[in-house]
Amino acid sequence: MQIFEDNATISPIYHRALRLTIGKDFAEQQNGKHQLAPQQDGEQHNRRRELLEVEEETNRTKIIEEYGQSHFKEQMMAQFYARVTKKVNQEFDNKENLYNNILQVEDAAAAIMEVLSVKAASIKRIIPLIQDLPWLADELINLVNKPQYRKRADVQVTDASLAISYIGLDNLKLVVPTFILKHWLPTTTSPYPVMKRKLWNEGLSIALASSVLAEQEGLDAFAGFASGMLSNFGLIAVTRCFVNTYNEIYKKELREAYDTRDKRLHDIMVDFDSSPQLLHEQLLTRSSLISAEMVELMRFDRLPITEIMFDLAHTTDIRKMCPLARIITKAKTYVIFRSLAKEDLIDNDEALALFSSVKLNQKNIALLKKSDIDHIKLQFK
Repeated sequence: MQIFEDNATISPIYHRALRLTIGKDFAEQQNGKHQLAPQQDGEQHNRRRELLEVEEETNRTKIIEEYGQSHFKEQMMAQFYARVTKKVNQEFDNKENLYNNILQVEDAAAAIMEVLSVKAASIKRIIPLIQDLPWLADELINLVNKPQYRKRADVQVTDASLAISYIGLDNLKLVVPTFILKHWLPTTTSPYPVMKRKLWNEGLSIALASSVLAEQEGLDAFAGFASGMLSNFGLIAVTRCFVNTYNEIYKKELREAYDTRDKRLHDIMVDFDSSPQLLHEQLLTRSSLISAEMVELMRFDRLPITEIMFDLAHTTDIRKMCPLARIITKAKTYVIFRSLAKEDLIDNDEALALFSSVKLNQKNIALLKKSDIDHIKLQFK
């Protein structure tokens, strides 16, 4: 988000939050933990020089081999990461291909959210759209068959139309965007195992916080919820594309090293660093713009999301954003703060500066603190 990137005080906090999404250890590295002190680096250099000066030929040969292997590994990793980055950049540069073939965003998903946003929304209009998305229909059937929502313990709903009717319009406004976001999540985020859960939890929290703040300001709560949910689409898209590309190239090249019996390369590749820094750079430079570009391709007419996403991607002054973009920015800021505070990765001065940068006031904070922005609350008649 440009509003964070253009602020020298806030930018490191935002970077840290994105690093935390990838992994706690990675975030702590930026925050001064788990790092070698400068004198340790110097000590290692001196020790290497002393060892190379040892007269015994066997030791000298061993040491040269050791550091030669290390240099070879660094070269191979650098070349591998360059290939991954090149392929990822090619995929991001073709946004239509990213939308249609890599992320495979269905037109019906946007159409359902559009229908839910209007006052004339009806179950009758929504049912055929949901039936065009079998995965969404299955999610809704599974939802109404959960024990807490079933009217009779001995009856299982198997028909999507019945499930949709039972859920009702008000509940659909919450569960449909939620299930759509869930569907877009990467199947796996390995080698960053915590990312999938964090992307899901934070996306939901931003959506719920946006809805709460929108209602407080007299704005459309559903538009706030849907916009908050889709504002995380870029993070999901970048992560999904990067991880899939990384794993695809890694498995292919590891297999080639095995098949050609290149033991040295194979052993080095098995020990490769997952390089979260590469993913972090892609998230920083692309995620907000990807959100805007993907939402633009959804071609919303009635749901005012596209302007919001481009404000989040480009606008550096919250006063120049549209009202709902300001709401989403405040919601994201609060979720960022909460995530960092939970891991003791933000101090009081940083928190105050973060809140001030987006005009997140005490009234907003008090409301969010007392609101449940982690769980969807459905009301069945």
